[in-house]
Amino acid sequence: MKHFKKISDLHQVLGVKPPEHPLFSVAYGERDNCTSISELEFFSDFYIIGFKKLKSGQMLYGKTKYDHDLGSMSFIKPQQKVSFRNMELEEKGFMIIIHEDFLPGTSLYNEIKKYGYFDYEVNEALHLSPAEENIIWNLYFSIEKEYNNNTDEHSKAIIISHIDSMLKYAQRFYKRQFIHRTALTGSTVTKFNALLAANFEERKSKDTGLPTVASLAEKMHISPRYLTDLLKEETGKTALELIHLFLIGEAKNMLTAGDMNISEISSSLGFENPTYFSRLFKKEVGSAPNKFRDRLLN
Repeated sequence: MKHFKKISDLHQVLGVKPPEHPLFSVAYGERDNCTSISELEFFSDFYIIGFKKLKSGQMLYGKTKYDHDLGSMSFIKPQQKVSFRNMELEEKGFMIIIHEDFLPGTSLYNEIKKYGYFDYEVNEALHLSPAEENIIWNLYFSIEKEYNNNTDEHSKAIIISHIDSMLKYAQRFYKRQFIHRTALTGSTVTKFNALLAANFEERKSKDTGLPTVASLAEKMHISPRYLTDLLKEETGKTALELIHLFLIGEAKNMLTAGDMNISEISSSLGFENPTYFSRLFKKEVGSAPNKFRDRLLN
């Protein structure tokens, strides 16, 4: 698998002209002049922001097929594995490539790490409405214009500002997509809680360990970060917080029954360490498990 350390090397493989800057580039493609890529699997030292509508082929992120039913944006961060197979654009598209060394000393160095969608799977790409597409394209052409201008001391700051705006709009549009997705597919939190309950029942017959965000996300066929953001939108709580609330609820039920000691309850919930269970219980409830039980019995 290829590891691209230079943007120019990726440009060469993709069949686009060499970059104007060693650490930053933009590439614009039309249906008629887009090079069809037979197969390319790589990871790189770059952030890549892409917009595309595919006529044919596949883009994979790990083993996940890219959802290309609509014009979509995808966001890739350094060291993420990506595969292109027989890709051909249906309409115009663009790619913005930012080497991680382009960002130190800029406002975007820390800001870009806050955008969780760089951790989403490719099938969780951002699907844009026509109005949203127009906003993104206007920003892209502003970036492209500055990229192709004669470089001066203001060029980098202006490019960074436009990229920052594009990422902020993407955050807003994803928020809209979460709401739209929930309306189409039903309540994420309901499915999430059902999986938690199933995991708890499974523990009665075999040792499955504590439920994790990653394991539950896998069963829901979405990435852990996307699951957390969906649940945050629906409930105001993260996936991990909801797991903890579920476990504490089951613990309260067991403590109320009164026929198991703290160690047994901890083990039955999947905790390897009773001390960790007691600490989590106290954090969520405000009192230790034993004190909670004593208060109920008295």
